[in-house]
Amino acid sequence: MAKKYLDSLVELMRKIDSSKFKNIDLKCKHFFSGAAVYANGKICITLTPAGFAMKLPEKYRDKLLKNKDAKPLHYFPGSPVKKEYVVLPKDIKNNLRSLRYWVKISVEYVTSLPM
Repeated sequence: MAKKYLDSLVELMRKIDSSKFKNIDLKCKHFFSGAAVYANGKICITLTPAGFAMKLPEKYRDKLLKNKDAKPLHYFPGSPVKKEYVVLPKDIKNNLRSLRYWVKISVEYVTSLPM
């Protein structure tokens, strides 16, 4: 089941041309029941049965969560909220320009965090 998420995430990263992220090692890997994008070894994006989520700075999370189609990330019902992640609205995932914008924010945020 995770293979379909990995394949989909790899395709999304191809579409945005992730090679434009200079000096950042981006990798898509299996992640529990889905897939994740790692930037310099840190998870920044996940695609799982819970949805397409990104790790974002607080001001961007707040901005997205004002949209009724965005939601906090729970990997399964009853699990704690992954506080720095937001499940993005489908229109972002399906809009290449928006997708590039949000991936850039997520990657820059994650790579700026201390190890």
